[in-house]
This record gives sequence, structure tokens and C-alpha cells, in this order.
Amino acid sequence: MTPTHKPLTALHVRPAIETSLFDFFKIGPGPSSSHTIGPMRAGHDFVQRCDALDPDLVRRAARIHVVLLGSLSATGMGHGINTAVLAGLLRTSPETCPAGLLDKLGREADARHELRIHDVLLQVGLADIEHGPIIHDAPYSNTLLVSLEDADGQALFSMEYYSVGGGFIQWKGWTPPERGKPVHPYGTMRQLREQLAKTGLTLHELILDNESAITGMSRPDIFQNLEQIMESMYASVRRGLEAEGQLPGTLGVWRKGHTLLERAREMPLAVDRFLGQVNAYAFAVAEENASGGVIVTAPTCGAAGVMPALLYAMRYNMNIGDRALREGVLASAAVGFLAKHNAGIAGAEVGCQGEVGVASSMAAAMLAHARGYAVDVVENAAEVALEHHLGLTCDPVGGYVQIPCIERNAVGAIKAYNACLLATCEKSSQHMVSLDAVIMAMNETGREMNAKFKETSEGGLAVSLVEC
Repeated sequence: MTPTHKPLTALHVRPAIETSLFDFFKIGPGPSSSHTIGPMRAGHDFVQRCDALDPDLVRRAARIHVVLLGSLSATGMGHGINTAVLAGLLRTSPETCPAGLLDKLGREADARHELRIHDVLLQVGLADIEHGPIIHDAPYSNTLLVSLEDADGQALFSMEYYSVGGGFIQWKGWTPPERGKPVHPYGTMRQLREQLAKTGLTLHELILDNESAITGMSRPDIFQNLEQIMESMYASVRRGLEAEGQLPGTLGVWRKGHTLLERAREMPLAVDRFLGQVNAYAFAVAEENASGGVIVTAPTCGAAGVMPALLYAMRYNMNIGDRALREGVLASAAVGFLAKHNAGIAGAEVGCQGEVGVASSMAAAMLAHARGYAVDVVENAAEVALEHHLGLTCDPVGGYVQIPCIERNAVGAIKAYNACLLATCEKSSQHMVSLDAVIMAMNETGREMNAKFKETSEGGLAVSLVEC
């Protein structure tokens, strides 16, 4: 029996979701999707726009000037924002960013780099990036003002960019790109269930149909791209488990993934061995992210350890087949789409409940669907995981995605497993809270949360750990 939930009027007016799987799951460098991948994408986009300007206008240019606002300004150094923007201006996209580039740019802080636009050779460097006000009037906290200026500092061309979470960017005057329309439109979980009942499709089949309609990709192409995403997740676990030593930055945080795995394997109880290994997998990816390594946004860099940890465990500890794993990842995307569409996934907008909370919710849905449970169980697993992250602040110590972020990924992965366990053991008809309701609660909580608890490093653990 499918549980009945009270209607949620505020969500019913939302338009249909038109997000692609490969907009959502992105491969790129850490440590933060909204603070590294998004700003890099903004810098890259700006230079491409400059390429389209009148050459006579560009010949008057003397420099490119960037102003970071909001939490981008507050945590710029710890999140690698300055080097990410510079890499973007130097025509590097997140997908093509070579390992070690951001670290290299950071170590060459005074260096000037050549950038050719038409027949004009500009010099750009970290000195061209300014940290502006944390409190500002732009519509999104993570805002970048980028301008091409003449020798007098007058803007010849400028853009106002917003990094809205998960590596997505928008800009002033932005409109959604023209794409195909989903064949099974939904904007809420209730509407998604209605589409499933109407069509008789499974959850992963519906996601595949919509992906093909939105992007025009064939199923073999979708599967090929999805396999690349999954292989990148597995690879990030492996690299993190092999690496040792201190993480970059001033906090002196040591990598623990390798040690956690070794000790977990020695535990006498099977359940402790399993949960200990899941912890190790999550630490491994979160530490890769913290070091600027290549990870997959799921839904963000800061939460990139949650889903891969459970996915890796599902494959190598639980012996779930590759087809079921792929279908589970597709189901997880539905949950991530709903959270992004109706609330947010950026720590600067809604706190860490939108990052690790949503990642845990996605992972719980992935596990439930891969194990063959009905959509009501999948929804309930996702709901439980997200509900018990509500109110979670984003308070990175020193602006680094290390404390409490790395441990938080491991806790989120274990919560996902337990949420799935709860959902599969209870009677679905007795479940009281819908996924729509908890997403609405996350949205309200995030919007009311004080800015100092949303990725600015001005409150919470970021302050109390330093003061103690």
C-alpha cells in the first residue's frame, strides 16, 4: 500500500524538472563545487564571451578584474576559489583541469600568466582577484563580478555570475538553456509517483526516458557517460585509500582513510568491519576532495564522499551487480533533482543539510532501489536520511573543506545505510513524513539560517574550535 501524504501547495506550483544527469553529476577538482568548480566555470565562460567581443573593444583592454562576494570572499583561500577562477580565465574547464594545476597556481602567487584574446595579450594573476563584501545585495550568496577593464579601470565588458551549488552557474539576465522537454514531467515527489503509476515505468526507466528527451542522447550514450561517472567515483575511493600524509592548508589535518580501512578489516564483528569500511571509503573520497583531487559532484564536492562510499561498498562488499548499481545511481539522481529544484544544494544557500544531507538522501535511495525495493520504500529511505540532517550548518574551520566536512561525509554515508534499513523494515503505509515535506522543511530552514552558519566560516565550529 502506498502511503498517502497531505498535499503541499507550495511545491505544486513548481515547474517540471529539466536538469540533465550530466549537469548534476560532474567530474572535476575539489574542494568545493560551489567554490571551486562553479567559479572556474565562470572564469572560463567569461573568457569565451570576451572572444566574441569586437576586436577594437578588446584592444582597449589592460586587465581582467574579479571581485568575489559573499561566502566566496569569506572562504576564498581555503576553498581554492582564487586559483580556480584564475584557472578558468586561463581557459581551463573543470572537466579538463589537470591534477595539481590549482596547487601549482597557488604556489606561484605572484606569477603573471599570458592570456590572448584576439590579437591582445593580457597578463592575469591572483593579484587581479579581489575579496569584496560578505554581505551584499546580489540574489545569490556566491557571486563573482568579472570585468574586462581599460588602463583607467573602466569596465569595457562585465558579467555578474552566481555559483548556485553543485558546480552550476547562472548570471545576471540568465535564462535556462533551450532543451527538450521531459516526456514524464514532474516537479515534486508526489508528481513523480503519479507519473510512475500512470506509465507503469520503474523509477530508473522514467529518469532514462526524461534524459533522452531533454538531451537527445541515446540510451547507449547515457549508459556510457554514466559508467564514466561511476568509474570516477570508484577511482576516487581507491586513490584516497592509497594516499597518506597531511592535507594542504594550515590546519595540519592528516589523511585517515588508509588507516581506517586497515583497522576496520581487523575488527572481530562482521557488522563493525562493514561499517568501518564504509567510513574508510567516505574518508578516502572526502580527503581526495580536500586535497584538490578529481571527484564527482554528488551533489556537491563538499559531499562527494557519501555516495561513492556506499556505491563502492555495494559493489565490493555487498556484491550487488553492475546493472543494479547503475539503476540505483539513476534513482539517486531523482532525489537530487528534487532537492535542487525545490530547495538548494549549496552550503552557502541552505547550509550543509543541502550538501551532506542531500548526498545521504540520494545514497539511501540508491541503495533501496538497487536492492529492488518499490518506489515508496525508496522515497521513505531518502526522506529519513534527509530529515535527520535538517538544520545542519556549513561551518568549515579556516575555510578548508576538512573540519568537520571529512568526518561528516562518513556520518552521512552511515546514515544513508541506516535510513535504507529503517525504510525496508517498517510498514510503508505507516510512514508519516513525505520526501516533499522534508525538502520543504530544508528550504525553509536554510533560508532562515543565519548567514554566519552558511559557508562563511564566521560561526559554529569554525569559530568555536579556533577560540577553544
